[in-house]
Amino acid sequence: MFRTDLYRKWRYRLIPDHVLGEILSKRWIDNAIPFSVLTVLVVSLYFSLPGFFDAYAVGEYSRQFAELGLVTLAMTIVMLGGGIDLSVGSIFAIANFVALYCVHVLSLDPLLALVVTLAAGIGCGALNGVLIGYFKMRAFLTTLVTLIIFRAVVDMLLLRYSLEISSVFPDSELWAQIGDGALFDTVPYTFLIAATILVVAHIVISRMRPGWHLMAVGGSRRSAYNAGIKVRRTVFFTYVASGTLTAMAAYMYAARLASTGAETGKGMELVVLTAAILGGTSLGGGRGSVAKAVFGSLIVLLLSNALVQFGIQGGATALIFGLILLASVIIEVRWSKNRGKILNKVYVSPTYVRLPDSPPTEADSGSPYAVNDKLRRVDVIGLGQIEGPEDVILDSDGNLYCGTRHGDIVRFFGPDHTRHEIFAHTGGHPLGMAFDRDGNLVSCVSGMGVYKVDPAGNVSKVTDQTNRSWTSIIDDSRLSLADDLDIAPDGRIFFSEATKRFDLETWPVDVIESRGNGRIVCWYPDSGKTRTVLPSLRFPNGICIALDGQSLFFAETWACRISRYWFDGPKAGKVEILIDNLPGYPDNINRASDGNYWLALVGMRGPAIDLALQMPDFRKRMSQRVASSNWLFPNINTGCVVKFNEQGEILDALWDLGGVNHPMVTSMREHQGYLYLGGIYNNRIGKYKIPGADPDWQGVATYWGPDWRAKK
Repeated sequence: MFRTDLYRKWRYRLIPDHVLGEILSKRWIDNAIPFSVLTVLVVSLYFSLPGFFDAYAVGEYSRQFAELGLVTLAMTIVMLGGGIDLSVGSIFAIANFVALYCVHVLSLDPLLALVVTLAAGIGCGALNGVLIGYFKMRAFLTTLVTLIIFRAVVDMLLLRYSLEISSVFPDSELWAQIGDGALFDTVPYTFLIAATILVVAHIVISRMRPGWHLMAVGGSRRSAYNAGIKVRRTVFFTYVASGTLTAMAAYMYAARLASTGAETGKGMELVVLTAAILGGTSLGGGRGSVAKAVFGSLIVLLLSNALVQFGIQGGATALIFGLILLASVIIEVRWSKNRGKILNKVYVSPTYVRLPDSPPTEADSGSPYAVNDKLRRVDVIGLGQIEGPEDVILDSDGNLYCGTRHGDIVRFFGPDHTRHEIFAHTGGHPLGMAFDRDGNLVSCVSGMGVYKVDPAGNVSKVTDQTNRSWTSIIDDSRLSLADDLDIAPDGRIFFSEATKRFDLETWPVDVIESRGNGRIVCWYPDSGKTRTVLPSLRFPNGICIALDGQSLFFAETWACRISRYWFDGPKAGKVEILIDNLPGYPDNINRASDGNYWLALVGMRGPAIDLALQMPDFRKRMSQRVASSNWLFPNINTGCVVKFNEQGEILDALWDLGGVNHPMVTSMREHQGYLYLGGIYNNRIGKYKIPGADPDWQGVATYWGPDWRAKK
């Protein structure tokens, strides 16, 4: 048995199973498949076709990529918005003709010809955009019709002007440099221009508001509309962008080859659609990137040139690309459908945990945790008027504050707490709360970060991110589940992020992993910066600044322990375990009037879950094969409140054994002789009279002094 436990301990400590789930959850994982295909293709062509990648060939490929890459980007932008543009080949042909006509026949300056060419592409794209965006016509049918119309226009123009274009050789150094010039005779200018456009497009799509709106419209037009996004305008501009980029590519093509014909751009829609889907852009919209367009373009470009060198041309080439497109669509559809299922099977990654034997809680056990019914007959505040008061706090006027699952902070007016109002609306579920020196109510808001509410009820953000962990695969800089907080004498806000892998709806799943996904974070008022001070904690929860003002107590819920962290003084940076074996799962911690500390136990340990923590294989199979509603979770239906001192001794325990008024307790706050109780799944606040407690003691006064209200 010892050897088995030792193996499990080191196997799950040394082999990070969670890495696979974190990789699959990344947005860039969609790039892995096209990147792998591109790598295999490059290696295969390098060995099978000698000279395929010599300097001259690479230069030519670069020029071709500039043209194909821009048209693929055009198709990608339209697809991101939930549409498709089958007319890109015909727009390409029109723009190619316009560029050649301007330079060869009208003898315009190449830069002026570029403006005219782009205007032609914008006009074609705007026509598609108006029909699809504003008249709500179907993208597939509309662009199929405009494909035919634009192609007919090109054919008529060629009959009239093709001879004039082909019989003139413009004497323009700039035109020649655009077509064949290269920086240091190595890197084609057209490639540099295309690369610049691709970088700018990446920034706009992934980092700026127009790109976010584009993704939202492609993901769900109805939801985007309800969020206030101008859907019609966004769709319109996707087709304008498509026409512009296609025209730019056609201008480069015209400068490079200086010829036009009936075959120009024919079948291009098939090629760029293949490239976009091969790169990983979704046909359903809302998922794609510039990087995907680049990968897809490179694959198609190299493959088409390889087919030529292998002697495969004409209809065989079209057949091959058609089959590739069919396979890409099948893979894309299957991957989109099953990615979530795969992720669900591998994301939850348990590790080995062995807790000490739980201390007894039986009434006749003599244990300091012995059960009783002290909380059975507590007074009830706000019954049925609030939902989910995870934490409670009182100001110096006796007003009681709590959060609700609807995103509100509710204020019950003292001293009887029968009348209440919505003090502020945060937009997320307010959890831990504390008053700062200026009278602002600071709160952790699930999924949003740390926010403060001034005495007038105005809400503002304190912080919603911290520094990213160097060893983390996922970007853990954003705060996922800020839980509880307290404020140091100098204004530093220390708060816990219970888990960075799950949210408020799925937080119990974190116990299945018990991996140390949480952290203690500090916000510094002088610089406004936020830094993680204690990483890799097992669901850190309650935080309370000790009376010395140099340390804090924090709870690790799944580790069933309380620790002390010194952030100032001679022990600064040191962590000591204060209570290492609680009979339940600790939650919030707050000060008591007698110089000790109150601790909420949100639920009690049981032998089944304690044993399961030693069996990560069992928990892994459970997460893969059993519906989540039937998983083995800790008991959070029965809890209690205990009092401890700075030596870690348990001084008192308060239970509602029958679960009549408080089936679970996540927080408690002492004020003027009473203990106020909150619970994240409760619809009420409890009020318990503490025998022998100081009737004048106020918790907020121990932080900022008895005249705190006067100084505000």
